[in-house]
This record gives sequence, C-alpha cells and structure tokens, in this order.
Amino acid sequence: MQKLYFVIIFLLLTSLVKAQIFNVDAFKQIALDDAFKASRLSQTPKRFVGQEYDLKYHRFNWVINPSVNFISGDVTSYFTVIQNNLSHIDFSLKSNMTVDSVKYHGANIAFTHNNDEIIINGFSPLSAGTFDSVTVYYHGSPQATTGFISFVASTHGSAEPAMWTLSEPYGAYEWWPCKNDLSDKIDSIDVFVTHPNGYHAASNGILVSEAVGTNTTAHWKHRYPIAAYLIAVAVSNYSIFTSNFTLSTGSLPMLSYVYPENLSTAQSMTPLLEGVMRFYDSIIAPYPYMTEKYGHAEFGWGGGMEHQTMSFMGGFGFELMAHELLHQWYGDAVTCGSWQDIWLNEGFATYYTALNYEQFSSNYYWPIWKENSVDYVTSSPGGSVFVYDTSDINNVFSSRLCYYKAAYLLHMLRWVIGDDNFFEGNRNYFNTYKFQYAKSSDYIAQMEAQSGMDLSEFFNNWLYKEGYPSYNITISPITGDSLSIIINQTQSHSSVSFFKMPVPILIGDSIYVFNNTFSGQEFKIPFVGQPDTVKFDPELRLLSRNNNIVLLGSAEQTMPEIKIYPNPANNFLNINIDDKYQSAKCNIYDNRGALIKTFEMSKNRMIDIQGLTQGYYCIEIITDNRQYKGSFIKN
Repeated sequence: MQKLYFVIIFLLLTSLVKAQIFNVDAFKQIALDDAFKASRLSQTPKRFVGQEYDLKYHRFNWVINPSVNFISGDVTSYFTVIQNNLSHIDFSLKSNMTVDSVKYHGANIAFTHNNDEIIINGFSPLSAGTFDSVTVYYHGSPQATTGFISFVASTHGSAEPAMWTLSEPYGAYEWWPCKNDLSDKIDSIDVFVTHPNGYHAASNGILVSEAVGTNTTAHWKHRYPIAAYLIAVAVSNYSIFTSNFTLSTGSLPMLSYVYPENLSTAQSMTPLLEGVMRFYDSIIAPYPYMTEKYGHAEFGWGGGMEHQTMSFMGGFGFELMAHELLHQWYGDAVTCGSWQDIWLNEGFATYYTALNYEQFSSNYYWPIWKENSVDYVTSSPGGSVFVYDTSDINNVFSSRLCYYKAAYLLHMLRWVIGDDNFFEGNRNYFNTYKFQYAKSSDYIAQMEAQSGMDLSEFFNNWLYKEGYPSYNITISPITGDSLSIIINQTQSHSSVSFFKMPVPILIGDSIYVFNNTFSGQEFKIPFVGQPDTVKFDPELRLLSRNNNIVLLGSAEQTMPEIKIYPNPANNFLNINIDDKYQSAKCNIYDNRGALIKTFEMSKNRMIDIQGLTQGYYCIEIITDNRQYKGSFIKN
C-alpha cells in the first residue's frame, strides 16, 4: 500500500511537470525576497544579551488588532541560571517600545530600559543551577519610525486588515523582549493572542483553543526547542482548511490559514507537498514535529519564512512551498549557530528543493536548474559562501553566495564523496544536531567522519575562500590506441591557488573522471582512434566557467562552449557560440527524440521557435564536424 501511494504521488508530480507547475526562475526570487525582507530591518542589535542564563520556556500574552500597528501584553520567561551569583537578568527590546513593569515572584521589581536593553536587577544574587522566572509587561508600535518588516499591520484583498511578524535575522527584539542570538533555543512556548472577533490568529505548534467572547483569544502551544527568530504570529480574516498527510511515521495534519481570495489556489497547490514531504522523510529523517503539525499562514510578502511548524507564505508556488518545508529540517530543527553559517540553512533549502527536480523531473528541470545555477554563481568572480561581515544584511542573505553557491557546494561535495556518503552524512548531521544549533565546523566533521576523507581543502576553497576554476584541456592521440589529456586550470579569484577536484570529461561514448590535483597534469587513457565527441563536465558536476577543450589530430580543433538562452524561451532562442564558426547546422528534437526541425543558423545565432508547441526539446548544433547537444523549454 505504501509503494502504491508513492507511485500515485509520483505520477501526479510527473503530470504537473508537463503542466509546467515547476518554475526554475522561482529559486532566485526566493533568495532575492529573503535578502530584501532582511534588508528592511532597521539595524542589528547593539549587543546580544542573556549569556548568563539558559531559557527554558516562554509564555506570551499578546493583544493585537490587525488594523493597528501596535502590540501590548506580557512575556513570562523561565530560565536556569548559568553564572554563579547572578545579580541581573537582561533581555533585548527596542527602546521605542515601552516597558510598563517587570514582576518577579508576583511582585514588581526594579529594571532599566535603555539602549535597546532591559536590565532587571532588583533581586538577590542567584546561584548557578537555580530555576526561576520573570514577567515583562510592555506595549508599543514596533518599528513605528524606522520600518515595517518585523511587525506589520497591513491589508489584503479589499482592504481587509492583516497583521504578521517576520523576525529573521535580528528582528525579534523589535516587537518582544527576547534573547536575540543563536546560542539558546527555548525548550517550549505557549502563545495567547487576543484580537477582535471575526479574525483568526496563526502561530507555532498546535491550536489548543479559540475562545470567543467580547474578543477572541487563541491559544497555541509548541513543545519543541525553537530559536527566537522563528517564533511568529499572524492575524487576519483567514479561511482555514486542513489536509492529512500520510507519512512513514503516521498521519500529519497539514493546516493552512489563507486569505479568502486565494483559497482555491492554496487548496489546489498544497496537496503537492505530501509527495515532497515523503521525499524529504526518505532522504533526511521523519518530519521533526510529527506530534504537532505542519502549516501555512499567508502573509503580505512576496516570498516566505520558515516559522517553525507554520511557514508564512506570500504565495503557493511549488518551489517556495518545497523550500520553506525543507527548512523544518535544516534551519528550524537544526539551526545555524551563527549568521556567518547561514548557508547551513539556505544552501540546504536551495539544494534540497532542487533535488525535487532530480527526483521527479531528472531529464527536464534538473539539468536546467544546474545550468542556471552555474551561470548565476559564476556571473561574478569573487565572494565566499561563509559570511565574514554579518553586520551587512545583504551579505548574510546573498542570493548568489549563501543560496546558490552554497547549494552548488553541496552538489560538488556529493560528487567528491559519493551519493551514499553524502546523504548518509547529511542524515547523521541532522540527527546529531536535531533541535540544536550547528556551525560549519560541525557539519564538516560529520561529513569527514562519514566519508573517511580529509575535506579541509575542499571546504577551505569552496566555503571560506572565493571564486571558481576555469579549465583549458588538451586531448591528443599518443599512439593509435591511447589518448593524452592535459588539464590546465586558472582561478577567478586570487584567494584560491588551485581547486582540487575530480574532473569529468565525455570522450566518445564514455565519461572519464580525472582526479585533477595540479595545473598542467597529464592523464593517459586507452582509446582507439579519434573521438567523435568530446564534452567537458557533461552532467554539470562542477562549478566552473569559460572552459575550453582542444582536440589535437590532423588539425587543431577547439570544442566550443555553447550556451543557449533564454531558457525557457518564448519566441526566439539565442545561441552563444565562438565567432570563428561562420555557420552551424541546428537540429531540434521533441521529447520523444523525433527530429522536428533542421536548418542552417545565420551569423546572428538566433533561432525562431514561435512555431513550436509548449514543452521540452533537445537541440543539436553541429559546427565544423563538432557536435553540441543540449535542451530547452518552449513556453
């Protein structure tokens, strides 16, 4: 029965591929939306507070009217003392917010609130190991004069009020008193939201109750460790529906809070996530929050945000849904331990979302995603995946580096250590740091332990340093039955002297892999005669650009690097080919392999495809007896 069910999901996704539900361009937009939303934060905290205690629990009591940019209420925080003779407790809260009082053991206690920091100091010193609590009562208009992104009162539809929060990376302290760093997950939370009748409040965990009286009070509880920036609430006139996903470990409620005008779209798209969730279950681990739910709450942003168990969604495109869902494993259950290591969140989400293409559309969208990713990452010569300056939000959420290059780092790591080690290592990493924070060094240690390889040079070059390689390869016959392959490499950035990588080259009908450890390295292979086909990295295993192969024989022949764009295309397809080729023959095949069009290309290298129906096509370009094969999609 399980196998039959998976086949049904697979067939559903396969049919949706033909309907062009997938959208490769959505990947970049997800990253750009994340970068833009983070850039709207007014500033980073002046300092991270709370290192003297370990948070155990928060109880939130909030009063919110979605038509007003205002919040009032209280936050009770339970903690265990770490530092002996602790004489104060501190939280981060923006100074434009008003702290009405602080209670300790039921009585008011002295505090100060200056420079975005609450210092509570009216109690006797506490010894290490003491379990205690305080309650902060406060109110205000979050970011009333500096922006809107962390706490938003907006509208949707026909001016219907909608309020929502979005705290990543530093915004939590702009609307509630918190410990705003990446060192301490809160073990458990309860969220009580009181709002005018006629609305619904969405939050983390399980909805315990929704009591309607003069106002409505919703109570959500979440019993898993959670980072401060993943705590969220949204209030609007939501339409609500629930589906039940059948997973390997049981049934899981899929809960959606959707703006009424988008209900039909959400109801048609969210079922796609069942197959995706089963896929993630199979290659990572069972969904981390099985005793609660997964859900969506629509909000007024173009992208999404992976709030734990309840992603906030600006739309219901396949890629966005799959990206935010993946974060429940990498980003939420396992959270980067520093914003310098944001790639452990976003690189994983980008790559695993793309793995849906490999799983459900290996010959259709998977190659296109790889081509687009390589083009985008190598569009600039420098930049590291590791974020050295986290004060600049644009660095933390660089779409080219922290999303795409990080994703391709994972793709290349998979190539270097093999599929079995890669996926098992990622599972070990997840299980080791589940509900904790982790840093790059933690991940590297897990992958080295799994593979048995020293990966320090790989990560030093691809994570901590900058750039990418370009390969110039010369292939020449030695005798009638062998070939010499000489691989030269240059680097786009001076921080790396050489990228040691296994280099795949298609020669004839076979792909040969050469363990390239220095520039000018020569390899010899048995091969009878002159190869009729030579192609560098045919499966796009490597992140590289401006590669060239010279095939020496009776005359020197250069194997050109040819690019086709745009892809997908509407009316015309451009061919980027070396200008020395004055003419070229072009053949186009449909997805069954049937030749449907052939013609000579003119010098302007533009192909008219207006007459083609929508779908997937293979293209063959022949220049001076050299052959290039690729693919494109006609919109």
